[in-house]
Amino acid sequence: MLFALSAAVFAQQQPAGQGRAQGRGRPQDTEVWEPVPKVVTPGAVDSAPPSDAIVLFDGRNLDEWVNTRDQSPANWIVSNAVMTVSKARGSGNIETKRKFHNFQLHIEWKIPANVTGTDQARGNSGVFLASTGGGDAGYELQILDSYNNKTYVNGQAGSIYGASGYLVAAGARSRPPQWK
Repeated sequence: MLFALSAAVFAQQQPAGQGRAQGRGRPQDTEVWEPVPKVVTPGAVDSAPPSDAIVLFDGRNLDEWVNTRDQSPANWIVSNAVMTVSKARGSGNIETKRKFHNFQLHIEWKIPANVTGTDQARGNSGVFLASTGGGDAGYELQILDSYNNKTYVNGQAGSIYGASGYLVAAGARSRPPQWK
């Protein structure tokens, strides 16, 4: 597969001096000056969001989230700046109140210090993208403790669950977690 992709890219290259734009007018004819992209300022510290971020969870509440079943307020547990599903409350899946089309997504998750379970029963969760309906419809960006946890490639952390694996193991740790 990699060889075929490399060959396809190579076939698209043109010999030097035969670029598509050569002989087709002045460079100024293709320059676009407006609208000028806005400048995004990084956060003051690594954990701070950039200036253009829409913060969907600030560690304090679930004001930006609703239950996918009936659009009622999200009923997950918020404690110590972490949101956690509550099976006891029957909280189910949640989604943002806002709808997004073009976006950059930044997620962080914690893995407990005392890891239990194997395969898909080891901290399994996910973020659904391009939802096509309630529940689990859409593409799931897999969240899973994949460290030293044998499971199928298209079900590990960072994969599009059941569809596409990854190129580099996401979330792989070089040492055990330090959270207490």
